[in-house]
Amino acid sequence: MRWTLAEIAAATGGRLQGDGSATVNGVTQDSRDVRPGMLFVPLVAERDGHDFIDDAVARGAAAYLTARGPSGVDAAAVEVADTQAALTALARRARHRLGSVPVVGITGSVGKTTTKDLLAAVLGQDRRVWSSTLSFNNEIGVPITLLSAPDDAEALVVEMGSRGPGHIAELCRVTRPTMGVITTVGLSHTSELGSLAAVISAKRELVEGLPAAADGGVAFLNAGVAEVAAMVDGTDARVVTFGEGGEVHARGLTIDDELTPRFVLHSPSGEVAVELGARGAHSVDNALAAAAVGIELGVSLDDVAAGLAEPTLSPLRMEVMRTAGGARLLNDCYNANPLSMRAALHALAALPADRRIAVLGTMAELGDFEAAEHAAAASLAARLDIAVVAVDAPGYSSGEGDVIDAAGIDGALAALRNLGGLGAGDAVLVKGSRVAGLERLVERLVAGADA
Repeated sequence: MRWTLAEIAAATGGRLQGDGSATVNGVTQDSRDVRPGMLFVPLVAERDGHDFIDDAVARGAAAYLTARGPSGVDAAAVEVADTQAALTALARRARHRLGSVPVVGITGSVGKTTTKDLLAAVLGQDRRVWSSTLSFNNEIGVPITLLSAPDDAEALVVEMGSRGPGHIAELCRVTRPTMGVITTVGLSHTSELGSLAAVISAKRELVEGLPAAADGGVAFLNAGVAEVAAMVDGTDARVVTFGEGGEVHARGLTIDDELTPRFVLHSPSGEVAVELGARGAHSVDNALAAAAVGIELGVSLDDVAAGLAEPTLSPLRMEVMRTAGGARLLNDCYNANPLSMRAALHALAALPADRRIAVLGTMAELGDFEAAEHAAAASLAARLDIAVVAVDAPGYSSGEGDVIDAAGIDGALAALRNLGGLGAGDAVLVKGSRVAGLERLVERLVAGADA
């Protein structure tokens, strides 16, 4: 989205330092992501983004916001009282510029990003779509998504996360979604939210923030999850259901040896065969959600199936790979909570193998539920005949079955070697929260240097 500096100053209530007719195209808060012509927004968190203004300009930023006054670099600036507040204000203006373009908000305890990717592929069959990058779903990522949208976007798909009461409600005030999807609910971010009831309440804020049915609001709810289905009472929008028992559901589901789901998608508009481009049985509900939105927005069933077959998926989620030694490797290390952990363990159990091993990092941000949920994951693995290597996560050892504790990536590799290494008859899952950094283990297993 292209802006003049005068427009930015007006939207943010800022004071222009430079040529108001000069333009920027695109916005980022990370100096490493700057492309020529962008606006750099220095945010103040653990590190002060103002310290990176020089780097951003050197990389090609045409202008920057500042709460410190002009930096002295050769670029225009807009001086504001608070750069985060200014970013939010500018995003509100960006949403206004999008006008009547459909904006679809997506939230849930798991499946947000995959549903977003699948929906972008479905809608992209017949219109220009803009969607959140990776998992840009918070008070920084959502405004960046809006501000990065092209001026001629015909649909916008926005992922929304929550770490506390009111977070999604605020994101709704910025994005003004016309439609909202709730994938599922479960224990996630309970260190901040405190309980499952609080998680449900936080996710419910999306459907509460939708327009009424008479104004075009539509809520898409997972009929197979009772807590989500009950959110029908929390919205004035029209409700469309998906999943087990929903208006849009799957029939005849099969999963092949590469975890590719195939099914017949049933909807009020008819049926179509789907070969899903996302792995695992748990991805089917995400696909049904994307299909339901696409059908609502007029995408043909054939185009829905085409989009679901070939999405551009965000990395580190249910990727089926091979180690250097020929073992199947299920790379699902982007994040972890109890719901996604159970799904990943069942997916590993479905892979054809003589032996199955799960290398697990911590499930973070569970608060009082941490000990019980780590033990439950280890016990599930034992029931599925899966060996567990726990990386810097001693909580798994309190569950059923034998758990090998490992210190760091090198310790995990040593544990795998002690198990005889990974060969063609093995399948291994690598999964943990972002803080575990287990993508480094995946890289070494694929490269083979330590496998």
